[in-house]
Amino acid sequence: MSLDVNNQLSLLSDLLSEQSEDCCGSVSECQQIKRLVQSMMANNSIESQELLQLLPEIYNYGRQGEIAQNLNEHINTNQSNLQNWVNAIEYQ
Repeated sequence: MSLDVNNQLSLLSDLLSEQSEDCCGSVSECQQIKRLVQSMMANNSIESQELLQLLPEIYNYGRQGEIAQNLNEHINTNQSNLQNWVNAIEYQ
């Protein structure tokens, strides 16, 4: 079953906010973040210009988290970004 863009945004928001709140995450979560962003960008399903500009940053965050030596440190370093991205997703 494929997710529509609203489901994808909701899932992406949940993943990012959980990592922000818990200050930890998993490599599989980072991979899921990348897959969600790739899918939304490939389908041209996002209309918000602000969100379109943020998607590459979110993708890069997932990619860097996937290969990070210390994932928790990567998450902590991106706290302000995570909160900005969640806000942009929720208010798009």
